[in-house]
Amino acid sequence: MPTASLTLFRFTGLGSRLWVIGQMGAARFSLPRERKALFWKLCGSGTGEGFTPRPNWGVWAILAVWPDEATARDRTLNSPVWKKWRAHATEVTTIFLSPLSARGSWSGVNPFVPETDPHAPAGPLAVLTRATVKPARALRFWGRVPDISAVIGQDPNVIFKIGIGEVPLLHQVTFSIWPDAASMTHFARGDGPHGRAIKAVRDEGWFTDELYARFRVLGSEGHWNGQAPLSPLAHAA
Repeated sequence: MPTASLTLFRFTGLGSRLWVIGQMGAARFSLPRERKALFWKLCGSGTGEGFTPRPNWGVWAILAVWPDEATARDRTLNSPVWKKWRAHATEVTTIFLSPLSARGSWSGVNPFVPETDPHAPAGPLAVLTRATVKPARALRFWGRVPDISAVIGQDPNVIFKIGIGEVPLLHQVTFSIWPDAASMTHFARGDGPHGRAIKAVRDEGWFTDELYARFRVLGSEGHWNGQAPLSPLAHAA
């Protein structure tokens, strides 16, 4: 069953940050040689936890899809690009995901093939949204983001969250992990900043294309902000 991986890298110091900026170009030539990757994207991030329009020059990401979990775990450790980035980073984590549902497209394709029995898990659920913001709607979109960021940051249920993107301001990806489907749905669809933003997206047509996917969380490797990204689940249990 295809498995998605999201690897986050933190770079400190001017030299490492300049190096990875160069790699955002160089890796585009190297990654096509990783034959086992079915899909990949290189992403930057915003400041804070990524939900801002100001770039964070220290945090970068590689999202990929692999034929199965064993391949995903092996290649995110041993593939040349991942190994090179890991050697320059001060902190690295990879989260492994099994797609449950996906609608929409990313670069003209839907890369996340759902499980054959895609029932929502009783345990943690990850959500990824990707959208291209219409330039004429960018100011309105980013005007909504601070309120959404504040609410998600205060939500006691969210296990992990980060905002990344391919192109600053216009190509945005949000990723979050929730303890269960109910808590995620309450945040996404409730009468709060996020729910109102979703309504505005539909009513005013902010995006030219978008993708929405849910995943079963298979596990993680490494640390982020000094801890394993799924450690809040263990503390809650």
